[in-house]
Amino acid sequence: MVEHKQPGERIARAVRRSWPFYLLLSLAAGVVFGLLLVSTLSRVAHGGLWDRVAGYITGRPLSFDVSSPSVVEKIRQLSRLETVVYSLDKIVEGNRESPYLPDFLAGDKLLLVAHGEVIAGIDLAQLKPGDVQVNGDKVQVKLPAAQILSTRIDNTRTRVYSRTTGLLVPGDPNLESEVRQTAEQQIGQAALDDGILDKARQNAKASVTSLLYGLGFRTVVVQ
Repeated sequence: MVEHKQPGERIARAVRRSWPFYLLLSLAAGVVFGLLLVSTLSRVAHGGLWDRVAGYITGRPLSFDVSSPSVVEKIRQLSRLETVVYSLDKIVEGNRESPYLPDFLAGDKLLLVAHGEVIAGIDLAQLKPGDVQVNGDKVQVKLPAAQILSTRIDNTRTRVYSRTTGLLVPGDPNLESEVRQTAEQQIGQAALDDGILDKARQNAKASVTSLLYGLGFRTVVVQ
């Protein structure tokens, strides 16, 4: 007796027999796809594209305020830009002399060994809006003139080397302070003669240039 089966039943039996094959095929395809996906993501991350895509999705791009008033204000925030400290020892002599009597009777002589410091730089508070020109990612700045910001005598390292007073007169109480003032002036002049202002300007240009590059400019000209 021949058993006749309907076409639908034959198809169902065929599917039941072949489903392990299709399951294995699906698993293999999944593994291959997973490996390809991992490889692709690795190349994207290595090339930096992933960071750019992530940055775009998060919607927090980095921006700079590079308008002229903003740049002027940021430079002014540096205030007095002290760029050079000049140290010097100076020997200064002060005399009180009588026009009529010799020094051993009416003279007053003081020898001072002074140590001083001169600080030079640029007062960026003097920067005017017209001194800064911004054109896209290019900025040009004209700095104020370099100047001596302070000159001082270091009292802890300054001493009276010798003091000689005549037999007929008392020592002048103002002589030492006057000699100190003279020493301070001479130390300041020595710093100027040694080119402290040129060095201060060069250092200030380097500092402001570094600041402007940090603000995002690609071309910086500081004069």
